[in-house]
Amino acid sequence: MKRAADARWTRYTGVREIHGPLLVVTGVNGAGWDELVRVELADGRVRHGLVLEADGDLAVVQLFEGTDAIDPGAVAVEFTGGPLRIAVGDGWLGRVCGGRGVPIDGGPPITGHPVPVAGAPLNPMHRIPPAEPVLTGISVIDVLATLVRGQKLPVFSAPGLPHLRLACQIAAQSATGGEPFCVVFAGMGLTHADAAYTREALEERSAAGELVLLLNLAGDPVIERLLTPRLALTIAENLAFEGGRHVLVVLGDMTNYADALREVSAARGELPGRRAYPSYLYSDLAALYERCGRITGQPGSVTVVPVLTMPGGDLTHPVPDLTGYITEGQLVLSGDLHARGVYPPIDMLSSLSRLMRNGAGPGRTRADHLPLAAQLLAVLARARQARELAELIGADGLTPVDRAHLAAEEAFTREFVNQGPGAVRTLDDSLDRAWRALDPLPRRALSMLPDELLDAYRPVTGAAATEG
Repeated sequence: MKRAADARWTRYTGVREIHGPLLVVTGVNGAGWDELVRVELADGRVRHGLVLEADGDLAVVQLFEGTDAIDPGAVAVEFTGGPLRIAVGDGWLGRVCGGRGVPIDGGPPITGHPVPVAGAPLNPMHRIPPAEPVLTGISVIDVLATLVRGQKLPVFSAPGLPHLRLACQIAAQSATGGEPFCVVFAGMGLTHADAAYTREALEERSAAGELVLLLNLAGDPVIERLLTPRLALTIAENLAFEGGRHVLVVLGDMTNYADALREVSAARGELPGRRAYPSYLYSDLAALYERCGRITGQPGSVTVVPVLTMPGGDLTHPVPDLTGYITEGQLVLSGDLHARGVYPPIDMLSSLSRLMRNGAGPGRTRADHLPLAAQLLAVLARARQARELAELIGADGLTPVDRAHLAAEEAFTREFVNQGPGAVRTLDDSLDRAWRALDPLPRRALSMLPDELLDAYRPVTGAAATEG
C-alpha cells in the first residue's frame, strides 16, 4: 500500500517482513539498486537505508541504524529516487566524522556540492601511469618499496601486529615535496581505544587542515562499514581532481569491511563463495581500489594504502589473496621482527612495490636509489640462505663472505629498519643509512652497484676502510 506524503518522494507502508538489518517492502514501483530510503517510525523518528535489491514490486532495504524497535505495521518507507549523496569540497579538511560522514568533532555540518557516493573506477582511457614518489618518512618503505602517486600499495598484517600504528604513521608523515597534499583516513570496525589513538596520532595533521578523518566503530551498523571507504574515496576524488591536490587515502581494516560485506550477503540469502564471502568480493574490492590513480589533464592524484589483517597470518585468505591481484605490490608485517622489538616490522623479502621504478631514481629521488635497493635485497636474500646453512652445518662452517652478509643483515635491521613510531627520516638520511648497512661487506660482494656509485656514496668505514 502506498500514499503520497511528499511531492518529492513516494511513501509506502507495505513492510512485509524484517530480517536482521533488512526490511522487505512490497508494492514498490520503480525502486532502484543503491537508492536512498527514509524510514519513518511510529514515534516520528527517521532512519535511513539503501536499497540492496529490487525485484518486481519487492525491495530489500538495509538500514544504517538497524531495525531494533521497528513495528512492520507502523512504519512508512520513502524512496527518494536517487542514490546516497554527500557534499564535497574543501570543507572536509580538518574534520573528524563518523563512518557515514556525520561530524563528531563538534563542528557544523559539511556543506558543498552533493555527489553520489557510489562512484566508479577511473576510465582506463583517461589514466596516466603513476609517477613521482609519496615519501612516508619511513626508511624501509621509501628506499625499498617506494610508494608512487596514483598507486595502490596494501599493508598485510597478522592480528596483533602494529598495523594501525603504521597506518597512522604513514598518514601523519607522508608528503609530496611541497606540492598540495592531504590525507583521507578511513578507519573501519575500530574499537574505542583504537579510534582514540587514531585521533591523537593524526591530531597535528588535522589541525593543519591536511586531513579528513572518518571513523567507523566496531559497534556501528554493518552497512555503515560498507559506506565508509566509498565516502573516503568520493571525498578524495574531489580534493584531487577538482582541488588539484595529491591525496593519500588510507583504508583500514579492509578485512573488517569484507566481513561486513559477508554479513550483508548472508542476510540477503546469497550463495556463499570461499569462506562464506560473496562470490563478488573480488569485483567489489576492485571497484574501490580502482578509483585511485592519475587522470590525463588533471594535476592531482589519488593514492591508496589499504590496510588489512590476515586471519591466522594466512596470505591465502580471500581478502589478502584477492587484494594482491588488484594492487601493485604489498608491505608484509613480520611477527618475528615484532617479537624482536623492531618497528616497523616489515619483512622486505616478502614485500615489494611494483611501481617503484616509476617514482624513484635519477630526476625523482637520487641516482643511487634503485641500484642500492636492489643490492640491499640481494644481501638480505644471501643472508637468509647463510642463516639456513648455519642451522645445518654450524656457524663455524660459514665462509667469511657469508658471515659478512649476516653482519650486514643485522646492521640493516638495527640501523635502517628499526625507526620508532614517531621518527621521521628524510630520503637522504634513509639512503645514507642503507649505505652504512653494507659496511661489513667487501667491495667484491657489492656486484649490483656500479663503481661510480661506490666511489661517490660508499662511506669509508667497515670493510671499505680495510680495503682502502
